[in-house]
Amino acid sequence: MKKRSGNITFNLPAAVALILLIALWAIVGRSGVVPSYMLPSPGVVVKAFIDDFPNLMHHAATTLQEAAWGLLAGILLAMVMATVMDRFLVLDRALYPLMIISQTIPTIAIAPLLVLWMGFGMAPKITLVVITTFFPIAVGLLDGYRSVDQDAVDLMRSMGASRMQIFRHLKFPAALSSFFSGLKISASYAVVGAVISEWLGGFEGLGVYMTRVKKAYSFDKMFAVIFLIVLISLILMALVSILGNLTMPWRRAGQTQAESFILGKGDQHEK
Repeated sequence: MKKRSGNITFNLPAAVALILLIALWAIVGRSGVVPSYMLPSPGVVVKAFIDDFPNLMHHAATTLQEAAWGLLAGILLAMVMATVMDRFLVLDRALYPLMIISQTIPTIAIAPLLVLWMGFGMAPKITLVVITTFFPIAVGLLDGYRSVDQDAVDLMRSMGASRMQIFRHLKFPAALSSFFSGLKISASYAVVGAVISEWLGGFEGLGVYMTRVKKAYSFDKMFAVIFLIVLISLILMALVSILGNLTMPWRRAGQTQAESFILGKGDQHEK
C-alpha cells in the first residue's frame, strides 16, 4: 500500500499538468478566441474519435504494421552496425559520419523519393521508418559498448575469455540500458515516420486518413487521429519500458531506490 501511494505521489505532477492543459484547451475552444472549426473543444474531439473509431482502427492497423516491420528492421540494422563499428575502428570512423549525415536530411524530403522509387505500397513506408529508427538505437548501443570498464575486459582476457565471451557476458549486458533508451525513442519515431510517409501517397493508414479529413476541413477528426497517434506512441514506449525492466531487473531495483529517495526528500521538506 505504501509503495502504491508513493507511485501515485511520484506521478501526480504530470497528471495535474495534463489536466490543466486540457482545461486550458477547453476554455480557449469555448471562448471563441480561436474559431471552433480550427480548434474544436476536447468534447468534440472525443465524440469524433468515438464515432469514427472503426475507421480509425482500420487505418491504424496498416500504420502499425508498417511501423512494426520498419522498427524490427531498424533494430536489426542498428545492432549489426553498432557491433561491427565497435569491433573494427576503421569502420567506425568510416560509417559514423554517414550515420550523422543520414539524420540531417529531413524525412519529408526523403519520402517523395522513396515513393517515386518504390511505388505506393508498404516498401517506401517501411524504408522511411528504418531510416528514422535505426540511428538512436545504433548510437545507444555504441555508447553502451564503450562504457564498459576496460579493467573488466582485461580481467576476462587474462582468464582466457574469447572476444565472443567478452561480448556476450560483459559488453552486451552493459549496453542493454542504452539500447532500451534508444529503442524507446525509436518506438515513437516509428509511428510518426510511417504517418509522414503515408501523407505522400498510399491507400490506407493514419497518414492517408489525415490527408482526407484535412481536405474535408474535418478538424475534429484531425485532432482525433492526432490523439490516436500520441496514444499509440505512448503505449509503445510503455511496452519498451516494461520489456527493459523484465530484461534488466537490476535497473528496476535502481529505479525503485531512486523513487524512494525522491519521496523521502519530499517528506523531509514537508516536515
